Amino acid sequence: MSGASHALVLLGGALAFDLFIGEPPRALHPVVWMGRFYRALRRRAPVRPLPAFAWGLLMALAGPISFAALAYGGIRALAPWPPLQLALEIYLLKSAFAIRALGGAATAVARALARGDVAGARTALRSLVSRDASSLSPSLVAAAAVESVAENASDSWVAPLFYFLVGGVPAALAYRACNTLDALIGYHGPTEWLGKAAARLDDAANLLPARLTAALLVAASALGGASPAGALRTWLRDGACTESPNAGRPMAAMAGALGVQLEKVGHYRLGDGDAALDATSIDRAVTLLYVTCALAAVAAAALLRVRHAT
Repeated sequence: MSGASHALVLLGGALAFDLFIGEPPRALHPVVWMGRFYRALRRRAPVRPLPAFAWGLLMALAGPISFAALAYGGIRALAPWPPLQLALEIYLLKSAFAIRALGGAATAVARALARGDVAGARTALRSLVSRDASSLSPSLVAAAAVESVAENASDSWVAPLFYFLVGGVPAALAYRACNTLDALIGYHGPTEWLGKAAARLDDAANLLPARLTAALLVAASALGGASPAGALRTWLRDGACTESPNAGRPMAAMAGALGVQLEKVGHYRLGDGDAALDATSIDRAVTLLYVTCALAAVAAAALLRVRHAT
């Protein structure tokens, strides 16, 4: 199998695995292993600021390096058996993606809102966001779900795909380890010093993918029944309004595409549209997610063909 064919089969297999099978069992999921690895290190973390920062820096480097090295070693070890090697590559690459899980989690929030089950929608929202949803109004629940779909279009698809194109499966696993640590620790409150390095590394890793995602959302809007002009205008105007240097880019593009205003009370408002935020808004965001993922996959396949043809 040629280099281009191998890469395309690998990418297509990982995408098919994600869309048609979904997440592997927890006991066999590399991202779950990442979480256990980080929790084991966190239990040994010092409390004082400078030692905590140094330990957090060690965690931020150890995870991506370790999981990239394990992926590389496992793939190389199976080189004498190409079918097994390809199967492992597909499995590992899929673990860096979570399109089906993201769309399904958002749809669960939408279905609960559609039947008037606000408590159920708040509960379902916990799988998408870490904020306290217990007092959110239905419109703010919908806003949080739409925001998560937009932000995770980057984290769960465009970014790992970008790093796969840059450095293969090991690079995609390194990105997933980086992103997992940032989500696990955070960098406010008691973990401020411990999480600083992970947060900054995650910011750097997502600098390009977040902006690529916003651009893809603009293009997806033209195909998904939304407003590409609104997506572009709001991205350029409001994309820097969030504390994160990256998350606001796709979220602002999504707000403009749907003609809604996304708000996290006390933190930011993105967009100036007056369309209602409800279950339909979430469904439309999920549609744009899938179109965005398809566009990214087509672009990645084209880049792989060009790379291996030269």
